Parts: sequence; C-alpha cells; structure tokens
Amino acid sequence: MAPGLKLYLRGALGAGKTTLVRGLLGGLGWRGKVKSPSYALVELYVVSSLHLYHFDFYRFRDPGEWDDSGFREIFDSAAVCVVEWPEKAGGALPPSDLELLLELAPVGRTLRAYGRGDTGKRCLEALREV
Repeated sequence: MAPGLKLYLRGALGAGKTTLVRGLLGGLGWRGKVKSPSYALVELYVVSSLHLYHFDFYRFRDPGEWDDSGFREIFDSAAVCVVEWPEKAGGALPPSDLELLLELAPVGRTLRAYGRGDTGKRCLEALREV
C-alpha cells in the first residue's frame, strides 16, 4: 500500500465493499473497529505512518456535492484514499490508480481488478506474486 494511492471500489449494495476495506486494514495491522462511512462520508485510519481515508459517496445526490465536501485536498496528499461509490461524484474525482469491481455470485463474490497507470499496475503485479 503506497502513500498517495487512490483505490475505487465499485459494486452493488451488499457486494462487500466495506468488508473488503476491513480486510485491507486488518492486513495492514489495524486492530480497531472499521465502520462504514455511509453517514459520515469519511473515516480516517492511521496505521503506523500511513493515513488511509475510507470514503463512501453513496448518499451523494448530485456530483456537485464532491466540490462542496472539501475532500479535494485529501486526494492531493500522500494519504491513501479508498472510495466506495466513486461514480456518485461524477467525473470530479481524480483518476484512480486501482479499481476493484465486486459482484455477487451464486456463492460468495467475484472480484475484478483494474490497474490504472504505473502505480495501479504495480499493485496488481504485487498481488499476483502473493
């Protein structure tokens, strides 16, 4: 997990986006509670020197809410930004490095991963090596 990474999570309600974030944070060493940011819009987790912001834009009714949110400078920082429902911000979000699409399957979920740019492609390569 590299500082500045932008990870966008897509999928229907109940597809497991927040559960995936819980697992990601657990893998980084976070031992506290991981809440869905559906109502607060964002939750911050500090793991060692890494600042991970978990966003959920499901409740955005208009892409203009992104501009009003004041979150832009977080995305311009060295923080990791994990976003559920990025499409609700319209085209206003910066490009992602990595996009994960979660889909319900007859048993469990399927995951499709897309690396965008060099950073995203390096992330996918590192996952393949595990």
